Amino acid sequence: MEAIAILKNKANALLSLTFTVLMSLTVFAQDTAGELVTKENSSKSTTTTEWYADPMYIIAGAVLLIIIIALITRSGRRR
Repeated sequence: MEAIAILKNKANALLSLTFTVLMSLTVFAQDTAGELVTKENSSKSTTTTEWYADPMYIIAGAVLLIIIIALITRSGRRR
């Protein structure tokens, strides 16, 4: 019985390792090395960026998140 338990533990460890390696390969395959995504329209010669590349949206989202966390923690103290 002890040999079966050891075998199951080793199989679980091997399965976890294989899953982790395959997921990391998938993530690295999708990496764009931090390049900014731009699209260019040849007829108008304008360059546009994606909305999530604009720092103002990131700053506004961070401020909104801080406000929401502050409101949640503040409402927890009133009880």
